[in-house]
Amino acid sequence: MRALLCSQPSVPLSFLSRTTLKTKPQNPRTLIPDNNKPRWESRLHASPKGFQSSRSTEKPGRSDPDPDDDPPIPQEVFERMMGRIVVSVGTPLGLGVAILKLLEVLKDRNVWDVPLWVPFLTTLVTFGSSALGIAYGSLSTNLDPTKTNSVFGLEEAKENWVEMWKEEK
Repeated sequence: MRALLCSQPSVPLSFLSRTTLKTKPQNPRTLIPDNNKPRWESRLHASPKGFQSSRSTEKPGRSDPDPDDDPPIPQEVFERMMGRIVVSVGTPLGLGVAILKLLEVLKDRNVWDVPLWVPFLTTLVTFGSSALGIAYGSLSTNLDPTKTNSVFGLEEAKENWVEMWKEEK
């Protein structure tokens, strides 16, 4: 294998140091002109409702609201939802990593010669359920800021699932 890797032509390092980028690297901050002096602003332009523009797109003289706009999510509900998402994603993810580490230790100490399909199946199940945890964490949150959530949120998930797929007339 070493002979195969060494037989490939390589680019000299001196060539790499002379190359330059053709475009400037993009900065995630926004440049805001103020009195002809550029000033950098580094604040997020998102709200709990989603990644929408913080500027109003409503035209002057138009007073009727867009029927497709949903009311914004209250901050208290948003924080509860983020907590549920962190738990429902982090628990299976941590469990999957712990099981993989346990399987590695068992194989290294010659306790059990782990078949290749066991870590694969473990990864598929735990990381897959971790990905589903985002949807479950947001659906299992009670959207009423005055009410509290149940422990697992099954009733809230049932209510929110029906509400999500209900057709507007």
